Order: sequence, then C-alpha cells, then structure tokens
Amino acid sequence: MEVNEFLKLRTGFIRRHYETAAEPFREIIRKIEAGEDPYEPPYSEDGEPPFLEEWCEAKTSLEILGATCVSMLSESLKLYFMTWERELGVQCAKQLPDEFSRKKGKGFVNGYKVCFGHLLKTDWSDCPANWEVIEQVVLARNDAQHAKHIHDMGLEHNPEVRKKHPMPFFLSEDEKRMIEADQILDHPWFGLSLVVTQETLYQAIEQVELLTAWMEEPLFDVKYGRR
Repeated sequence: MEVNEFLKLRTGFIRRHYETAAEPFREIIRKIEAGEDPYEPPYSEDGEPPFLEEWCEAKTSLEILGATCVSMLSESLKLYFMTWERELGVQCAKQLPDEFSRKKGKGFVNGYKVCFGHLLKTDWSDCPANWEVIEQVVLARNDAQHAKHIHDMGLEHNPEVRKKHPMPFFLSEDEKRMIEADQILDHPWFGLSLVVTQETLYQAIEQVELLTAWMEEPLFDVKYGRR
C-alpha cells in the first residue's frame, strides 16, 4: 500500500476545504472594512466601529475553521502511523507505553517518533521535517477540542504549552510581539489564544508531508527486509 499517497489525498482535501470554507468569512470582513453593502456604515456618534459584532464573528469563524483543519491534519498523521503499524505488524503503544503517555507530557507524536526511530534505525537528524511544529499540530488539536469558557467562542492554548514551546506556532501576531517584548503574563489562569491562519495551517501541512515523504521509502525497506 502506498500509504503516503493516501496521506497526500487527505492533506490536499484539507487545503481545499480551508480555502473554500474561508472565503465567505473573508468576504464579510473585507466588506465591513471597505464599508460595502450590506455593511455601509450608519451615522453614529458612539465611537464604536460599525458592524463590530459581525466582524468579530467572522474572524472567530476563521479561527475555528483553522483549528478544525488542524484537527483533521492531526488525525491524518495519526492514521498514517497506525496504517504503517498494521503494515509492519507492530504495536508501538503496547511496546512503548511510557513514550505515548500524555500523563507524562508525551503523546502519540513522541511515541511514534521513538517507535519508528527504532524500526528505521535513525535519530531523525537527517529528516527535513520540523518535529516541533508537528508536535504542536497535535497539541492544538487537543486544545481545540476542549473549550475553556462558556462565554467565549475563541480558542486558547493550554497554559502548559509554553513550557515546551516558549513561542507557540499557532498564535496571533499581537501575542507573538508581546512574547518577544516579554509582555505576556506567565500565570496558570492566563491562556494564549489558539489562532490557526491559512499561512500557519499550510506550513504545518507541509511539515507533515515532508515527514511522511521522508519516512515512506525506509518503511518499505523495513517491510520487505531490505534494512
């Protein structure tokens, strides 16, 4: 089975899904900012930007769409690993339970990295993929599935994320600048926003595709006893 070809079908779908689903929300934002029908600014003296609620809702919709696509990407990567497990007749989680344990701050990306590292006899130093980005795909998926506040549709990172990733990959530009300027509060109750833009989504997809493309041939060599 050409496992990587099926992975690429999934990542291609994620790109197309994002682009198609994002367009109406982008158009709402564009029309509001341009003052186009049906968002022509009414006369007002209260100082609040017109159609602020509609603008915020469209922006939040884009962020939720991005998080949904990251969740799909996370599951696609997991399916890639699981399919190769079946192809090779191994059970990584049973063989290395500590490496998969989320309670120990690890999870399936770490577990499969260790497991397939043993199988491929590699330390991953020649792998072109950025494992930090790939790990954050899964962390973002987990945080997107667990909303923090009933009153807010926006998404947040778990505060623990900065212990491993001081500059989270999926973050608003404003918060990135605040971290760079050391202006972010470091308290358990303070959560950084989880913002998946088209740019960061596509970069994450690229890293997953780099990883699986690099792994594919060596995994076939393991399957057919060539290594």
